[in-house]
This record gives sequence, C-alpha cells and structure tokens, in this order.
Amino acid sequence: MNERILTTLGFDEVKAMIANHLATMQGSEELRKLVPSSDREVVRSWLEETEDGLNVLRLRGGLPVPKLMNIKPHMKRVEIGANLNGLELAEVSRVLSTTSEIMRFIDDLKDNELEFLRLYFWADQLVTLPELSGRLRRSVEEDGRIKDEASSELRTIRSQIRRSEQTIREKLDGLVRGKNAKYLSDPIITMRNDRYVIPVKQEYRSIFGGVVHDQSSSGQTLFIEPKQVVDLNNRLRQQQIAERSEIERILSELSADLAPYRREILHNAYVLGRFDVMNAKARFAKELKAVVPAISRDNHVFFKQARHPLLNQDMAVANDIRIGEEYQAVVITGPNTGGKTITLKTLGILQLMGQAGLPLPVAEESQMGIFQEIFADIGDEQSIEQSLSTFSSHMTNIVSILEKIDERSLVLFDELGAGTDPQEGAALAIAILDAVGMKSSYVMATTHYPELKIYGYNRPNTINASMEFDVDTLSPTYRLLIGVPGRSNAFEISRRLGLDAAVIESAKQIIDEESQDLNEMIADLENQRKMTETEYHEVRHYVQESEILYRDLKNAYTYFFDEREKEMEKARKKANLLVQEAQENAEKIIKDIRKMQLEGQGTVKEHQLIGARSQLEDLKQDEHLKKNKVLQKAKAKKQFHAGDEVLVETYGQRGTLIKKMANEQWQVQLGILKMTIAEEDMAPVAPLEEPKQRVVTGVQRGASAQVKPELDLRGKRYEEALAEVDQYIDAALLANYPQVRIIHGKGTGALRKGITEYLKNNRQVKSFEFAAGNEGGSGATVVTFK
Repeated sequence: MNERILTTLGFDEVKAMIANHLATMQGSEELRKLVPSSDREVVRSWLEETEDGLNVLRLRGGLPVPKLMNIKPHMKRVEIGANLNGLELAEVSRVLSTTSEIMRFIDDLKDNELEFLRLYFWADQLVTLPELSGRLRRSVEEDGRIKDEASSELRTIRSQIRRSEQTIREKLDGLVRGKNAKYLSDPIITMRNDRYVIPVKQEYRSIFGGVVHDQSSSGQTLFIEPKQVVDLNNRLRQQQIAERSEIERILSELSADLAPYRREILHNAYVLGRFDVMNAKARFAKELKAVVPAISRDNHVFFKQARHPLLNQDMAVANDIRIGEEYQAVVITGPNTGGKTITLKTLGILQLMGQAGLPLPVAEESQMGIFQEIFADIGDEQSIEQSLSTFSSHMTNIVSILEKIDERSLVLFDELGAGTDPQEGAALAIAILDAVGMKSSYVMATTHYPELKIYGYNRPNTINASMEFDVDTLSPTYRLLIGVPGRSNAFEISRRLGLDAAVIESAKQIIDEESQDLNEMIADLENQRKMTETEYHEVRHYVQESEILYRDLKNAYTYFFDEREKEMEKARKKANLLVQEAQENAEKIIKDIRKMQLEGQGTVKEHQLIGARSQLEDLKQDEHLKKNKVLQKAKAKKQFHAGDEVLVETYGQRGTLIKKMANEQWQVQLGILKMTIAEEDMAPVAPLEEPKQRVVTGVQRGASAQVKPELDLRGKRYEEALAEVDQYIDAALLANYPQVRIIHGKGTGALRKGITEYLKNNRQVKSFEFAAGNEGGSGATVVTFK
C-alpha cells in the first residue's frame, strides 16, 4: 500500500488512538510497523486476532499484559557476552514472569472450554522457563537492586556492612552529643566521599583529629572524619568493595544463565507484544463501538452505519456506504459543506483499517473488500515548489493514478475536474471516470458539476448519490443518499432568507429548461425515497417481530420433540422391564407345569391347568384411562370454562383455556403457543399462588419486598454473576420463596456450569433443573428450596 494514501486518509492518527491503549514497548513497535496488507489470508488472521481480543475483553476484561520494556538490546548484549545490569535483568525477569502468568490465564480459558480463533495459536508458542525465572525473581528487585538472597556470600557481606554502619553511628553519636556539641555547626552525622563525617566549626578542627573530607562554601564548617572512626570507616569501605565485587559476579552469572534461552525469551517478548496489540485493538473497539467486519470474496464493500474514526463518535452521522456489488462507481453531487469529502474519506480509511486488521466503527453484518492499492486525490494539492496551480497539481496526481490502477484498485476523487472552466472540467471528469471504468477499478468521486448527474444514469455499474440538505433549517444533515443525485437548493434557500419572489422567478426564467427539469426530477426522487424509507422501517419492524416469533416457535418445536423422545425412551425402558418381568414369571409357571407333569407321570390335572392360566392372566398390566370405565365417568364429570387453568397431561405443561372448539376440544394457551387439546388429555388445576412471605422484622421485610422470584444474569461477567447469585439466594431464602428462577443464558456454558456447582454445594437448595422449553430451556435454572 502506497505511503501517500496512509498520510492522506489519516491512518497514522488512527494508530495513535490505538497506541494510547498499549502497555508494552514491543506492542508499540508492532503497531508502529503495522500497515494495510493486500494478502487475504494475512488480513483474515489479523481480524481473527482482533475478534479474539474483543472476546477476551468481554469475558475476562482483557489479557493480563503489564507494562514491559523492550528487551531486544539486552538480549543483543547477552549474545555478545556482555553482562546486564540489575535493571536490565529485572526487565527480562518481568517478561518471563508475565509469560507464566499469561499461560496460567490461557489455561483457565481452555479449562472453561472457551473457543478462540488465533489466541491459542500464539499461546502455544510461549515457552515458560520456571527455574530461570525463579532465580531472577529471587536475585533481583523490580527496581534492579540485587537482593540479599542472590547468594549466601552477599548476605554475609551485607550483614557485616550493617553491623559496621551501626558501630560507626554509635561512635559518632557519642561525639556529637554532650559537651562536644558546642564544637559542631550542627549535631548531625553525614556522608562525604562515602565515609561518615561530622560538621565541625573551623576553629575547633583540632579537637577531634582525623581527616578533613570537605568544607562548607563559607569555609566556617569542616566535614571531619574523627580519628576514632577512621579504622571503622576503612573496614566499612572494604566491605562495600567486597559487596560490589559479589554483585558483579552475580550479574555475570545471571547474564550467562540467560544466554542459552536468548531466542526463547525474545520470542516470548514478541508474542506478549502481539497480545498487547490484541488488547489495544479490543479497547479501541470498545471506545468507538467498533466491530470486526466480514471479508467479501467478491470485493463487495458494505459498511453499515459507518462513522469516521477520527470524528467525535457521539456527534458523527452514521451512513450506509456500499460499492462493488451493484455498481463500481459512485458519483456524489451537491453543494459544499454537506459532508461529501468526509464520506469519501470514511470509505477510504475504513478500508485501510480493515486491511490492517483493525476493528471498524460500523454496525454488525458489515463487510469489506481486499484491494491491492487504494488511491486518492483529495484536498488542495497546490505545489509552490513546483510552481503548479491547484488544477495542475490535481491533474498530475490523477495522471499518476490512471497509470497504476487495475481491477483490484479503489480510487477516491474529491471535486473531480475542479479548478478550471466548468464546461471543460465536467467533460474531463466524465472522461476520467470512463478511463477508470475501462480498467474495472472501484471509484467514488465527488463533484459540483450537474453534467455528472446525468452520467450516473447513463453509465452501467454507476450510481448517483448526494448528501441530504434540510431546507427548513438551511443546514446539511450529513446523510448519504444513494441513488439520488444532489440538487441545487439556491432558490428555496433564497426564498426562506427573504429574497423577493419576483427576483426568484426571474432567475428561474434565466436557467435553461433542462436544468430546471433535472432539479424537479431530483426533488421527485427525494420524495419517493422518503416514502420508501418510511415503508422500509415499517416492514423492518414487522420482520423483526416475525423473526422473534419464529425463533420462539422453533425453540418450542424443538423442545416438544426432545421431550416427546425422552418420554418415548422412558416408555420403552419401562415396557422392556415389564416384558422382562413377565417373561421371567412365565418361565417360572412353565417350569412348575413341567414339574407337575413329571411328578404326575405325564398327566396334568384340570385344576392345575386352570391355576397356571390364572397366574398367566395376572401378568397382564392394567390399561389406561380409555378402558377404565370408573375413571372415564369421573373424567366426564369435569366441567371446563374459558379462563380455567389446566394441566395438559400429554405435554406435562400448565396452560389456560381460551375457548371451546368442536368435538370436546379446547384452544389452550401454553406459554407463547396456542394449541388445540382434547378434554380427555386435560385435568383442572388450582391457580398458582403467590409465594407467602413470613412476618419478620422491619429490616427483613424491607429486604424481602425488593426480592423478585427471578434473577437475570445475562451479559454479566463470570465472577460478578456468581457473587450476585450468592446474594440473591440468601435474599430469596429470607423472603421465604419456595422456588426461584435464575436466567443465565446459553452462551459458552461457563456461567451455567459455575451456577450448577454453586447450587450443588448450597445446603438450602433441595433440587434444581433446567426450565421448561417455553420458559428458557437450558438458558435458565429453576431452584427449589428445602
């Protein structure tokens, strides 16, 4: 992708917004190198990483990547055998510890069976070095200081240093207190040249003896190391030198330990940088309400409700921008300050962002193309150095573009043909658009010329567009109207501003009839568009309602067949058990008959056969209601009325009678479904009563009054949801509810699993099960208390 288009459309400004969310230097380097790609597979993998980042942010608040420095220079020094200092080792140690933390985090995602597109691919490339990481943590503080635990020798030396410093301070404390205080400028102990000294007045320098290390700017105070502590300071100095030597040895040893794992550490840092960029893109998407678009195989670009990323997102007007499927050229006409140029730039920058794997501030179901090159001629291109006029500069740029474009190019022209005679400029604009069309490139162009409005109608694969203007407020709405060319509002604006009607009519007589007819045609098109838009929104509303009803019916239909299959399976198992039991009993009876036959020497008496036949008859099971005359008579006495609540025995569901149908059948409301049920398949039931609440103290009554018999957790994070369930169960028990319903949704199943584990371990829970199909199915759990 050419550098000029990145600058023209503000791609670096978009990257700067993402950089605000980065935590690592490696991530900053990765983002700095990021440019759009024309390789479909590369772009797809980048967008999948962005999708993963959004999912991790939604589920876990993002990947735990802390602030990390760039360790490439450190590893280069290790490679050539140099020793790292304490701060550099601390930065390497932080990379290793972060690697282990990220691995634990991702293992938890795997344990919860969460699926990602690219996250696990990168995680599998991380290499944990627990022994090396542990040695570094034990040896180096985060600020680079070497710990006492780095070696037993260092611990001994530092213990000696502390004892020596304490001895010196005790000696000097004795000197600065009491009668000696009058010889001092201040009764304090300080340091000069890494040795402990006291501030002595100039005239009393001989009182303490020892060595003079410094004096004040006035010369009235000398900083003297008394002779009593000279030997002690010498010993302390030797211990400090031994400490430095031991630290150098430790640094050398730790640096050498890093050398065999140099490549693994560097790659870990690189992967952490990729994770950091994934995090940053996800947070950028959340900030702009951006989404990951689909990639069109046929380069059909459709950005729904697109917004320019550099505009204030609360004030930006969203537009549907479409090019490629029905038309490859879009000509936007209309007056200045209407938003033509920003629409042009929005298409360009969103396509660049998409090909760089970034989320786009568009609505769901948007799709992007993959272009080999994107070219633009936008803004004032006048060149003082080359002594070129604005028109000349534009034409120079356009000539260069026409030489490079092909069928995989997207071209953006702003005010095509401007800067010269209108008639010649319009002719040039038409010829340039034809030249672009000859090469099958995609093009979006803005212009003032009315001649190009006709061009949009006459040329194949070309469509007119304009920016809407509100004549009532005399201001643009910044809404893009595809299929409607822009029209001049000069007469209407002049009339509203108070210009004499006679002057306006005179002006209308002056313009040619063709231009007037064109404006009237455009006005008619706008009216038709508004009518169509109103009808579209009305139809869309009904379509959405139909989709919701369809989903509910589909779920209920699926639930019905699932439940029917379960009941059939239960019936088959029960029948098999009955058959098995009958076979065993029959075998026993046959065995007894044979025994009697053998004992009776081949003959079995009539009463014995009758007894055996009776035993076989006893194996027969009682039949159902249809052949039970007593129960049939009892059921015939049932009187049903509209509005009664009944139990539909066929489905095991409660319902409400609506109206009686023919042949002793009723229309019954089962949840969202209306079904026709025979009276013999129904039984009257008492209406459900509201759960009674115990009379408790004032505080308890106030708490229970606010508790609902249903808790909705959809859209909540895992930990937050479980905490809310715990509080809710306590409140429901306090409110004396016998049963409650928890709505957790289906999703990945992690929240449902966590709630199930919680309910298993709660002693107050008697039982729990998924809700009925028409009440949420596996997306909700009904809990019954003891």
